[in-house]
Order: sequence, then C-alpha cells, then structure tokens
Amino acid sequence: MRRKILTGVLVAGAAVAAAGWVLTAPRSVPAAMLAALPDGDPERGAMVFHAGGCASCHAAPGAKGEDKLKLAGGLKLATPFGTFVAPNISSDANDGIGGWTKADFANAMLAGVSPDGGHYYPAFPYTSYVRMTPGDVMDLQAYMQQLPAVAGKAPAHDLGFPFNIRRGLGLWKLANLDPAPVVPAAAGDAQLERGRYLVEGPGHCGECHTPRDALGGLDRSRWMAGAPAPTGEGRIPNITGGDGGIGSWSAADIAYYLETGFTPEFDSVGGEMVAVQENMAQLPASDREAIAAYLKAVPALADGR
Repeated sequence: MRRKILTGVLVAGAAVAAAGWVLTAPRSVPAAMLAALPDGDPERGAMVFHAGGCASCHAAPGAKGEDKLKLAGGLKLATPFGTFVAPNISSDANDGIGGWTKADFANAMLAGVSPDGGHYYPAFPYTSYVRMTPGDVMDLQAYMQQLPAVAGKAPAHDLGFPFNIRRGLGLWKLANLDPAPVVPAAAGDAQLERGRYLVEGPGHCGECHTPRDALGGLDRSRWMAGAPAPTGEGRIPNITGGDGGIGSWSAADIAYYLETGFTPEFDSVGGEMVAVQENMAQLPASDREAIAAYLKAVPALADGR
C-alpha cells in the first residue's frame, strides 16, 4: 500500500513538474507573423525611437547631443526584486544587437524572448511594446542599425533567488503580457486611437506612471496614478485627472508641456521626465496632441500611493 501511495505521489509530482515546464516555456512570435515582417524604414524608425525614449535608459546617464545615440546601456533600475541593468543595444555585432535578425528583434520587442530562446526580464518594457505594429518594430530596428556601434557589455543584473531563475517568467507573462488596450477609445476617434497607441505602446508611459502589484505586474486598476521611480529614487507623478494628478491641465497645456517642458504653473520639467520631454519634442505636433487627448480620456484616479 505504501509503495502505491509513493508511486502515486511521484507520478503526480512528475505531472506537475511537466506542466510547469510547459507553462513556463518562452513563447515566440507566431511563425506566420515573422515570415510577414516588412523591411524597416529608418526615417520612420527615428520617430518610433523618440516615441519610445530608448536613449533614456540605454544611453549614458546625462548624455547630450550625439552621445544620446550611443546606446551602451548601464543604467541601474532598483526594484524589490533586485537591480536590473540596461543592456548594450547599440549596433555593435558582438556586444550589442547589430547581429540580430528581423525575427530576433521582433521576438524581443513583442514577446520578450531573446535570440537564444530565453525570457527577458520585464524591466525591458515588452509588456507595452507588445501593442506595437510589426511595421513600427521593423522601422525601429532599421533606424537603430544606423546608430553608432559601441563595444562593451553592460554589467549583469544583480538578482537574488528565486528572481534569478528566468524560466519562471513564463508564468508571469501568462498573467501580464497582454496586447489588449487598457483604456477604450471611441470608435472612429482617430486622434484618441493614435494617442492610446503612442502612450500604451511605444511610449510605454504606464510602465513608470502606474503602480505595480506584489509580483511586479502593472496594476491596471490604478492606471497612470503614480508610482515609485524605477531608478529607486523619488516618485513618478499621477498623470490622471484625479487628486494629485493633472486634472487642471487642458489638452493644450499637456501638448505644450511635451513640446517645451513648461507647465501651466510656469514651472519647468525636471528629474527623469527631462529626457522624456526632450524625446516628445521630436514628435510631430499631431502626435503630442494625440497623447494629450488620450491622457484627458484616462479615468481620473487619486494619487497611487
């Protein structure tokens, strides 16, 4: 009898382990989508690069001018799970992503899967990039391949157990990697749809402005209500219309702030938002206006503390 019980326990344990292995497996972009990836346009990709603020994390802290295009990584992001370090994403074929194929780049951006088939940590905001169009993803790669190649690997992440086990991210992705929009857009409202795409997709604004749950997933019930800064210092503000937010700002105020860095109270942009605003200033005015329209449509919430 004991032998039967032990055998049953072992069989059940093996079944659970097998199911866990399957559920945690990295899932790449569907083959049909990869086969249909278009050739990228670097001129369009420049706008995607600015919308995504890639230099904010991957250029050297405080970089100015052309140095902002040297994407050697190194920025440290302090989190409850450990310290993540932005990698080298320059066009260097050995230390950066210069040797990546179109499929490699699409899998990273849209599925959080590395060229060697492993999970990327969501400090890389693929939970937002999953909403991007394949065309924009390829345009971005085409632009980035023209940027300077910078040799040298960034330091490794500093993570303790169990967070250093990447395989477990498969379960995390099942709960958090969702291409569905967060805020509904009125059917036929092209401006609002464009703003939603920019904010929820390449702009990944929610990754910083939205509180996270105990496992590091975005708490969509508190979308844009403010959160601790990803660098571990200070807070990212509430940008909804609720208490502590920007409800007193008009859409024109928001668009002007994104263009110039000046608030309606005659203050100027500061902290980590400086780099974001500088990127937003590179976008067409219509895109800044679309972002403003979207932010005015986000449900008003009290500060996310």
